[in-house]
Amino acid sequence: QSENILGYYVNVERIPNNCRDSPDRIFLKDRKVLLNLSMAYYRVNISAYNKAGESPQAIYIVPDFSATDLPGQIHVKHQGTNAVVSWTPEYNPKCFVVDWGTDKEDMRMKIVTTAIGNFTLDNFQPYKLYKIMVHASDVCQCENFTRHEKTYGVTHFYSVEGVPREGPANVTVLNITKRSALVKWTEIPAEDCLGFLQGYRISYTDSSRKKSLPVTLNSSTTSYRLTGLKEKNIYRVQISGFTNAGEGPPTLSQPFSTPKYGTVEILCICVTQHQS
Repeated sequence: QSENILGYYVNVERIPNNCRDSPDRIFLKDRKVLLNLSMAYYRVNISAYNKAGESPQAIYIVPDFSATDLPGQIHVKHQGTNAVVSWTPEYNPKCFVVDWGTDKEDMRMKIVTTAIGNFTLDNFQPYKLYKIMVHASDVCQCENFTRHEKTYGVTHFYSVEGVPREGPANVTVLNITKRSALVKWTEIPAEDCLGFLQGYRISYTDSSRKKSLPVTLNSSTTSYRLTGLKEKNIYRVQISGFTNAGEGPPTLSQPFSTPKYGTVEILCICVTQHQS
């Protein structure tokens, strides 16, 4: 029925929308629309219409913007299960809109009309990563902020940090020589860190069960070359992650063996002939 389509309806709804007003409805003839949105979550519902009526809606959730914090703009200080969020406004809008929650399905929203740039949030759960967003708006009535708000800052917050519940996954040992080996792994998922991951610790034991000193690596590292190994030896390597609360459990030991000869070494047998 595409040839009978008269146009399209696009509903843009902010998540969350505590004002409970109807979303902005846009009428279009073309199959594209340019939206100038803040960094809050948005739901976009798209439907077609013709003389007979309106089609079912296609639902699109605007994906997260960059997860990188905007540094120095929002400060969070925890007080038990509460948190005081403060910021220094670059100008004085009519109000600020504060969003906080663990994901787009669990966001709460509050309009702050005071000129002082702070707000107390409550009911934080331990070991959960919260996203906190502050938006400035010159329209503060209970209406849709889609056209008016601009994101002032975004930050992430744990009320209580824990240690990672497990070590990194997919630990593999590659490029083994008689003196070294390359260890690779995949990062610990954020939901298993239970705090801000600060880095990894990697260590190994040899066949005599002598354990090496642990090496501390930053959280963006997912590979490390072990050096100073002995030839023709069996090693077991383990990796753990750590947060500000401490170190989590290590991975299961990953065994590997170093060869007696390096990959470029050639055993030469020389034959000498003696003439009588």
